[in-house]
Amino acid sequence: MTTARTEVRTGAAQRLAALAEDALGGPLPVRLRAWDGSVTGPADAPVVVVRSRRALRRLLWQPGELGLTQAYVTGEIDVEGDLAQGLRAMWAAVRERGLHPPRLSRADGARALAAAVRLGAVGPRPPAPASQARLRGALHSRARDRAAISHHYDLSNDFYRLLLDDSMAYSCGYWTGTESEAGPADAQRAKLELICRKLGLVPGARLLDIGCGWGSLALYAAQEHKAHVTAVTLAREQAAYVRERARERGLEDRVEVVCQDYRDVSGSAFDAVATVEMGEHVGDDEYRAFAAALHRLVRPRGRVLVQQMSRGARAPGGGAFIEAFIAPDMHMRPMGETVGLLEAAGLEVRSVESMREHYVRTITAWHRTLEERWNDFVRLVGEETARVWRLYLVGGALAFEERRMGVDQFLAVRPSATGDSGLTGAEAGDWYRHLEDR
Repeated sequence: MTTARTEVRTGAAQRLAALAEDALGGPLPVRLRAWDGSVTGPADAPVVVVRSRRALRRLLWQPGELGLTQAYVTGEIDVEGDLAQGLRAMWAAVRERGLHPPRLSRADGARALAAAVRLGAVGPRPPAPASQARLRGALHSRARDRAAISHHYDLSNDFYRLLLDDSMAYSCGYWTGTESEAGPADAQRAKLELICRKLGLVPGARLLDIGCGWGSLALYAAQEHKAHVTAVTLAREQAAYVRERARERGLEDRVEVVCQDYRDVSGSAFDAVATVEMGEHVGDDEYRAFAAALHRLVRPRGRVLVQQMSRGARAPGGGAFIEAFIAPDMHMRPMGETVGLLEAAGLEVRSVESMREHYVRTITAWHRTLEERWNDFVRLVGEETARVWRLYLVGGALAFEERRMGVDQFLAVRPSATGDSGLTGAEAGDWYRHLEDR
């Protein structure tokens, strides 16, 4: 009996906890259960289950966020109960206890290796999960960008049809506060109307929608505001979907779908340009050229609306998990830097509206759908991809909730040669009044 208790006290969970606490610089805020049945950590904390030695081997080869997420999506590590509660506990510990990502010295590495040997976890590098992106070529070359977009958006139209509402709007919704029972579909319609109002669309206006997704804005602007829309996407499945929806609604004469890189868009200047959560994908070094393209593609006195996610100055980019599994090569920056880049391109930024809280509600709704229809998602894309999306949605909602990420709408104009913006005082104030009406 005494021997059994000793084994539990010195089991795999205790060894793993000691390694993790050395690497993080403080006690773990979660409870650990290992493959040998050993358990350690606070009794009332979320339980992290390490199902196999392979998870530890993966972390030896790939310490930090990427190794952890690889182990999670393959099921080698799991969280019992509420995943959001587990992630929230980890982030709270980072803030309150000053925990830091692993920074292993040579001595730390030697101790970790010795512990791994004792645990039987040493071996060749595990292969990357099948769901992880595998891109080749120069960063943000046309071919690589096409592959990056395809990895995420060509998962299948059926997958996104299952996840999203009928509008197929895959971006932050907008809750106006005028209807207490407004749901995600109402919030997406409100967002589309908000964009069209900010752009000042009138019948016959020529709108360029860069990164059109499944056409929610293009179809709405054509149907509700009688605009003529050129919708641009790199994702072939998206392009086919938007064309079919335009045919179904009798909008072929108002919606042209182009499957090409935004850098190749040409033609006379448009009355308005919109790009909704696409600017994150163009890259850090390429954003100046992207902003210059927005300026080139809109006519003088025309309006540009950019809806875009942001991250703080201390953690720009996308993050190891996002860039490996969700949106390869994406880059987010502080909101103020985007304003500077747009204005450096010759655009005049007239307003910035934060929508951060709205994204918490939007992503929470998507996550609820994922959990409610979990078996359908697994049948469609497999359990590994479904787990990728569970982690993505839970982690995303938490990042917006805790202000580690933001999302904003930038309204800009291209002034004429004389400096005229084309915005009267009344027009410029329209979007302010909708805030007062909420």
